Amino acid sequence: MNITITDQLARRLIEAGGEAVSGQQFADEFGISRTAVWKHIRELQSRGYDIHSVKKKGYILSGVPDSLKPEVIQPGLDTRYIGRRIDYHETVVSTQIIAHQLAQEGAPGGTAVLAESQSAGRGRLARPWDSAFGKGIWMSVILRPDVPPQKAPQFTLVTAVAVVRAIEETTGLRPEIKWPNDILLNGRKCTGILTELQADMDRIHALIIGIGLNVNQERGDFAEEVQGIASSLRIGKGEAVSRQDLIRSIFRHLERYTELYISQGFTPLKSLWEGYSVTLGKRIRASSPREVLEGLAMGITPDGVLELKTDDGKIHQIYSADIELASD
Repeated sequence: MNITITDQLARRLIEAGGEAVSGQQFADEFGISRTAVWKHIRELQSRGYDIHSVKKKGYILSGVPDSLKPEVIQPGLDTRYIGRRIDYHETVVSTQIIAHQLAQEGAPGGTAVLAESQSAGRGRLARPWDSAFGKGIWMSVILRPDVPPQKAPQFTLVTAVAVVRAIEETTGLRPEIKWPNDILLNGRKCTGILTELQADMDRIHALIIGIGLNVNQERGDFAEEVQGIASSLRIGKGEAVSRQDLIRSIFRHLERYTELYISQGFTPLKSLWEGYSVTLGKRIRASSPREVLEGLAMGITPDGVLELKTDDGKIHQIYSADIELASD
């Protein structure tokens, strides 16, 4: 994605932190005329940047648009690699598709694909995911961890911990995790996580982690058939949430917990995951193409596998299934 002078100027204003930057400074830094600087400022204002001019001081940025563009996200981002390359789009079919292509082309670990909307967003088992324009965070992150392919499923749990910590930090809300890949607010789904793999038998080439997070939808933004099961952070908090602050927090926590998992395994993350779980200790129904099991969710193994105890006392290890709370 080409970074234009207009984008660079926006980043420079954001990094100024509310301090004035003179037109001459911009002209010198970017090698353009002051008239050209003024034209770029006008372009940014048309995009929704709140910029005003103070005589004998320069241009001051008072507010940024509600956008996921790199020049808005990356200033203030304190990660080493996640989010350092952002491939931004207004509308895509699916961020997962683009991320797979970029991974095959050699994009570095930490590359993030962000979109304002998806026309065919998908969750687990190819289920559709509604991705309304500008209302949520629709993204895919490429990771290139040096771990064997059998460790890949745990990254769904690692990502879930990162996302709930970011939601809690940014909004003060207390989300819950439903094994293996759903994040709930007050019992309703606000986030889905999809982990896909590019690998040989003994080596991961890339993990593609898709995150669909409902941020600023109101109840009427959801289709009638899902209004009883879907929610957003705005509904939970009662006010709009900054997507920019939230995505920076997700990147920071995802990098931290990914590195922790790679260096120490899942054990130090297990108690964190369990602390947010809505599944453990509950009677659940686990449905897979092979069978349907009902019983008590006992816990997860150090590898993140769900353990379910059926009424006959047998412990079953659940690697992949649809989970719903069962009636007692």
